[in-house]
Amino acid sequence: VRLPGPNTSSIAPPPLAPAGLRSYYFIWVNKPAAVYHVAYPMSGPYGAQMAGPQMAGPQSGAFPGGFPGGPAQMAGPPQKKLDPDSIPGTTQVIEDDQAKRGGQVYVTNIRGQVPPLVTTDFTVQDQGNASPRFMRCTTYSFPSTADLAKQCKVPLAAIIKPFANVPKNETPLYIVNHGEAGPIRCNRCKAYMCPYMQFMEGGRRYQCGFCSCINEVPVQYFQHLDHMGRRMDLYERPELSLGSYEFIATLDYCKNNKPPNPPAYIFMIDVSYNNIKSGLVKLICEELKTLLDRLPKEEGAETLAIKVGFVTYNKILHFYNVKSALAQPQMMVVSDVAEMFVPLLDGFLVNFQESRAVINNLLDQIPDMFAETNESETVFAPVIQAGLEALKAAECSGKLFIFQSSIPTAEAPGKLKNRDDKKLVGTEKEKTLFQPQRGVYEQLTKDCVAQGCCVDLFLFPNQYVDIATMGDVPSHTGGSIYKYSNFQVEMNGQQFLSDLRRDVEKSIGFDAIMRVRTGTGFRATDFFGAIYMNNTTDVEMAAVDCDKAVTVEFKHDDTLSEETGAVMQCALLYTTIGGQRRLRIHNLSLNCSSQLSELYKSCETDALINFFAKSAYRAMLNQPLKTVREILVNQTAHMLACYRKNCASPSAASQLILPDAMKVFPVYMNSLLKTPTLVGSTELSTDDRAFHRLLVNAMGVEETQVLLYPRLIPLHTMDVSSEAIPAPVRCSEERLSESGIFLLENGLSMFLWLGQACPPDLIQNLFNVYSSPSPSPLYICLSFVCYKY
Repeated sequence: VRLPGPNTSSIAPPPLAPAGLRSYYFIWVNKPAAVYHVAYPMSGPYGAQMAGPQMAGPQSGAFPGGFPGGPAQMAGPPQKKLDPDSIPGTTQVIEDDQAKRGGQVYVTNIRGQVPPLVTTDFTVQDQGNASPRFMRCTTYSFPSTADLAKQCKVPLAAIIKPFANVPKNETPLYIVNHGEAGPIRCNRCKAYMCPYMQFMEGGRRYQCGFCSCINEVPVQYFQHLDHMGRRMDLYERPELSLGSYEFIATLDYCKNNKPPNPPAYIFMIDVSYNNIKSGLVKLICEELKTLLDRLPKEEGAETLAIKVGFVTYNKILHFYNVKSALAQPQMMVVSDVAEMFVPLLDGFLVNFQESRAVINNLLDQIPDMFAETNESETVFAPVIQAGLEALKAAECSGKLFIFQSSIPTAEAPGKLKNRDDKKLVGTEKEKTLFQPQRGVYEQLTKDCVAQGCCVDLFLFPNQYVDIATMGDVPSHTGGSIYKYSNFQVEMNGQQFLSDLRRDVEKSIGFDAIMRVRTGTGFRATDFFGAIYMNNTTDVEMAAVDCDKAVTVEFKHDDTLSEETGAVMQCALLYTTIGGQRRLRIHNLSLNCSSQLSELYKSCETDALINFFAKSAYRAMLNQPLKTVREILVNQTAHMLACYRKNCASPSAASQLILPDAMKVFPVYMNSLLKTPTLVGSTELSTDDRAFHRLLVNAMGVEETQVLLYPRLIPLHTMDVSSEAIPAPVRCSEERLSESGIFLLENGLSMFLWLGQACPPDLIQNLFNVYSSPSPSPLYICLSFVCYKY
C-alpha cells in the first residue's frame, strides 16, 4: 500500500493490520533540484521512523517538518512519532463543513460559488443555477486559457446526476408546457431558454448566453421589459428564473412523431438447478406478489401505467400468458434460442392490477414447476434478446430484471468460456481480464439502446461468471448490476430483497438522450458512466434513474472571458413512467480566472476523485495497471507541485504545501489506488474487481466519497437514549481500541469490529449472547444491507 518512490522497496505494512483500516501514505513529488515528501500517519513498528510535521496554518495547508534530508533520512535514528492529529483529516474536514454550512439554505444565485460538501446536510434554494444534487464540478473557477489548464493539470469536469432525488423540504422541478409550439431554443446552438438569455429591444429579441446569437422572440412568448431590462414575467416562468426545470416535449421529439407508450417491466428468472436448490426462485416469486403493487407511477396518477411480463429460463425460455381473462396462466416454450422470438403478443405484457389473480397464480406455480429440475446450464444473450423483442413488439421502452446464477455455457449465441487466468495479474495482458467479449453482446447493446431497453442484472455466482462481459450490456444501457456470491437465503436474502425493492421502486426515465452544451471557449470532450455513445455529442441511455451519474470532461477551444464566465446546459430528453415525452434541463454558470490561486480555491476534492476514478477505470481497459497507477500519482504530484510553485509563498523544500480545498486529496487518491480494481492482487477474484469497476463507473460524487473513505463509527460511545449516531473517526488502526466496538461502512458493505477487551455486557446487548474474552479482535461481516443510494 505504497506509491512508487525512492527507497520504498523495503517498507512493508505491519502484520495483523485490519484490511482497509490503516491509513498511511507516501507521495513523492519529483521536481528539479528538490524532492517533496508527503507523509501521513503511521503507527506500529514503522511509525518511529517518521519525522513529526506540524500544521503551519489552518488556511495554508502547509506542514513544516517531514523529512528534513530526503529519503536517506529514513535510515537514520528513530525520531519522534508522527502526531496524526496535526495533519488534515477527512473526518475533520467533513465535520468542519457541517458545522459551518450544515442546516443552512444554499441559494444558487451566485455564479461560481462552491457548494457544501456532499456529506453536509443542507437545503437548496434554486435561484438560477442547478442544485449541486444535480451537478457538481471539479472546480468552480475555470482557467481562462488552455495554457493555464495544461499548466495546473486540474481536470475540468462536471458530474451530472440528472434524476437525483430531491428532499421533501425542497421544491420539485417545475414542468413548463409551451403547447404545440414547444420549448424556445436558440436558432444557432439549439440551447433551451434559460436564465442566461439576455432580452433586448423591448423584449422583441434575446441574445443566447451560450453562442451570443441574436434571436427573435416568438409572438406568443413576448413580454415587456422592466427598467432593468428584465422581463416582467421573470419570476412567473421557471425557465427564466431557475437552474433546473422540465419542458413538455412535442411530437417532434418523439420517435416517428408518435406519442410513446408507457414502459414495461419484464422479470426473467433463471430456474436452473442452483437457483432452485438455494431457494432463490421461491424467494423472488413470493416477493413479486407484493412488490408489483409498488411499481412507480406518474405523480398524481391513480393507476399504474407500467405493464409487466414474466419469463423463466435455463437452456430454453418459457414465456407466460397472464391475460386477465384466463383462469390459469399459459406457458409457451422457445427451445430454438439461436433464432429468438416472442411466441405471443397479446397476454404477455399486461397491467398488473387487471391480471393480479393470474399473475399471483403463476408466481405460486413457478417454484413447483421446476422443483425437480437437474438442468445446470443456462443461456444469457438469448434472454436479453427475448426481452428486447417483446418490447419491440409492444412498441415501448422498458426494463429487464434478469436473475442469473452462472456463466452461460449452453450452446447458444453469447456462450462464454472461463477466461479467468491469475497468471495475467501484474502483466501487460492483465487488462484483457476486464475487456468484455464482443460480438453478440456488442450488437445487443446497440439494439437495446435504440429501443430504450434497460437491463438490470442480479447475479448469484458460486464461481467465475465473467462479469466483465455479462455486465457489459447493463453498464451501457443505464442498468444496474448486483452481485451476491455464494447466495444463501438466510444470509443474503434480506439484502437481495432490499436491493430489488429499491431497484423496482426508484424514479426513472426511459429512452433518454442527453446533450451538454457549453458557452464559447470550451466544450464537452469526454463522457463517463452507464451510457452509450453513438457519436461524440449525444449521450444515449436506454434508461436513467436517480442513482446514475454521468461525468463530463471539458477542454478549451478558445480563451474564456472572466467577465461572462463559463456556462453549461445539460438537456435530457426522456420518456416518463407514464409515457410522456419530456425535456429535463439543468443549467450551471462558473467563474473564469487567469489566476491559478482562484482555480485551486474553488476545487472540490470529492468531485475530483470521482473523475479520477472513472478515468482510471476506463484507461485500464487499454493500458497496463502499473501505467494507470503511475499516471494517477504523477498527475496528483503535478497538481500539488503547480500550486506550490505558483500560488504559495516561498518555503523550505521539506515543507509540504497543499491548497486548502484539496488538503485531503492525497488521502482519497491513496484510497483509489487501494481499490480492488487497481490493486492488482491475485488474492482478489477477477469478477470482484470487474464488478467494482462497473459499479464505480455509474456512481455520483456522494457514492464515490464514502466508498473511497468509509465511515468508521465507534458504537461503544453511542447514547442509546438518543437517535444521534456517534461522529465517525479516522480510518486508522490507532483509532481502534481494544475495549471498543466499531462499525465500518462504505455504502455497500458493513463490517463490525469488536476489540478483544470489549465488555461482555456490550456484546450481550448487541447480540443477546454471552462472550468470553477472546485473544484477538473479532471481525463480523454483517449480512444486512446498507445500500443507501
